[in-house]
Amino acid sequence: MSQGDGTGSGARFVAELEAPAKLNLGLRILGVRPDGYHELDGLFVPLDLADRVRLELREGEGVTLEVSATPGVPGEVPADGRNLAVRAARAFLARARLRAEVRLRLTKRIPSPGGLGGGSSDAAAVLRGLQARFPGALRPAELADLALELGADVPFFLGSEGLGPEPSRVGGVGERLRREPGLPALALALVHPGQRLETARVYAEFDTQGGSLTGPRGASTMPALQGPGGRAGRPDPGRWRSAGWLSQQLENELEPAARRLCPAIAGLREALAASGALAVGLSGSGPTVFGIFPDAPAASKALEGAAFRSHAFIRSGGWAGVATSVASDESA
Repeated sequence: MSQGDGTGSGARFVAELEAPAKLNLGLRILGVRPDGYHELDGLFVPLDLADRVRLELREGEGVTLEVSATPGVPGEVPADGRNLAVRAARAFLARARLRAEVRLRLTKRIPSPGGLGGGSSDAAAVLRGLQARFPGALRPAELADLALELGADVPFFLGSEGLGPEPSRVGGVGERLRREPGLPALALALVHPGQRLETARVYAEFDTQGGSLTGPRGASTMPALQGPGGRAGRPDPGRWRSAGWLSQQLENELEPAARRLCPAIAGLREALAASGALAVGLSGSGPTVFGIFPDAPAASKALEGAAFRSHAFIRSGGWAGVATSVASDESA
């Protein structure tokens, strides 16, 4: 590896990085900007479901990617310049005026596309790894700007401190992050119908129905984004009193558009509800549907039950798994 003056360190650097999935526990679209990006208000939590990224740097230049897909996980992931992880590595090196050969090996465990942010998380993991190897190469603000240029979800996965995602209230087009204290860990059953649903198509469908053509809207009225304390100021940390309370507050304004494009979402919601989920929601732009359960064994039992063994999504290349969301501490 070498910086812009051409002097190299002569060292080989290898890092094994986790790239966790995310779930939204509420998503509201506040408006669409002139550049086409949507202003949002969301509550995002990372999951223990994660891709693995191996980052290796050597003397030389160029970025290569090898992709290993976990059997049964939906999605075709490109291994060229279309992959966000490759774009992240190239952009970091260019912005920091560094020269190095970057070899990436990506083990996909997150369905893609699935509304779980897998590609964005992979890109953020690469940024974190390069920043760790070249501390100070980019200032925190520069790194945050680069993350947003790569994609609206990348800043969340990079984290407000550049150390990875944490439960956060997300605003703007994804760049405004505020840590959300007191969120409990949630046991989740995740179900993907095996059908490809591109984020851009969902937003376009949302727009055609007038969803974001009315201009910017006011502050969120979703209970999940307010907390039990409501709208009268910022409630005390710990307002998320229980997973059971939180599970009743879900709302995702992209879901009607996603269901029009992928009708299978409705059937998966019904199957999760019939299997004992406390509440059911759609993650991001979909098509992954999640159910919140009292604990992980209950989530596993639901996916083994009759409602899913006979469901058409199994025959159409669908995927199901159990995950747990990351809890946040009580401090703001």
